[in-house]
Amino acid sequence: MRRREDAGTVDLHRRRFVGAAAVVAAAAELGLDRGARADAAKPASLPAIPPGTNTSFSTLRQIDAGVLNVGYAEAGPADGPAVILLHGWPYDIHSYVDVAPLLASAGCRVIVPYLRGYGSTRFLDGATPRNGQQAALGADLVAFMDALKIPRAVVAGYDWGARTANIAAALWPDRVAGMVSVSGYLIGSQAANRHPLPPKAEQAWWYQYYFATERGRDGYRQNTRDFGRLIWQTASPQWQFDDATFDRSAAAFDNPDHVAVVIHNYRWRLGLAEGEARYDDLERKLAEAPVITVPTITLEGDANGAPHPEPAAYAQKFSGRYQHRTIGGGIGHNLPQEAPQAFAQAVIDVSRG
Repeated sequence: MRRREDAGTVDLHRRRFVGAAAVVAAAAELGLDRGARADAAKPASLPAIPPGTNTSFSTLRQIDAGVLNVGYAEAGPADGPAVILLHGWPYDIHSYVDVAPLLASAGCRVIVPYLRGYGSTRFLDGATPRNGQQAALGADLVAFMDALKIPRAVVAGYDWGARTANIAAALWPDRVAGMVSVSGYLIGSQAANRHPLPPKAEQAWWYQYYFATERGRDGYRQNTRDFGRLIWQTASPQWQFDDATFDRSAAAFDNPDHVAVVIHNYRWRLGLAEGEARYDDLERKLAEAPVITVPTITLEGDANGAPHPEPAAYAQKFSGRYQHRTIGGGIGHNLPQEAPQAFAQAVIDVSRG
């Protein structure tokens, strides 16, 4: 490992990947005082894999966890170090269909759950609010680990999944061995979201404001798949996914709670929907924007068309071993599916410490 001369953080060992997904040490480029530029290219320890090599998971399971019955895919040895991969919106577990076998081949126990409102995950009680607030998803992850008797795991994700990983790492650091987070630090609060953004930034969040209306709720319900496809196209403008790839993930949107959870998620962010009292204490802690202490690698695609912060904006939110990597080659928002080798290598590297 390379250490900073001043006390504080430790940079993870720098790597570059062979193939189209070139890795750039963006933190150094941005002058973040996180160490020198990347070392010369070194061969990746994981094999190259073209995106789309795999199309399904061999093992799908269900387990009661907290307020949910969670559907999840699993791969790799049952006694391997646990890695939990978390998807975003509007995507599903197939974002990791190529990442999971790479990690399993390296000896990891890989677990990929459907978030609440997706796929085969269901609420155990019909009376439970179909709540999409951030703390609820964080609590879901910890309950899921408890149900599987996993005391500690590496957690990794993008979009909603990255935020959920951030929350677990911030509030339950003893449960998180390391984290890979696309787009960095995504913990927010209703108070922070009250502040307006510059017009161009606001435009990028158009769907959030659409969902704030009843027309938006009805429109999403009536056109869920078309909506999802549009987000895929705009968030990853250079990703040439085919219909079969989209359809495999879009089936997860048929979950009966999907629309309610998604609408609540975005309305809650703007303070237009109430959260549940059971999560109030967690939200108070998250509103303080806690620093994350666990070993972390943040990732960004060089062609991410979705709203995302610049690495310089969040680098200081990570006080432990930390590195940022920008993945080149036209990689968009769904980074694990578009650049599976780079994502899996980050998981392996953060696990090594």
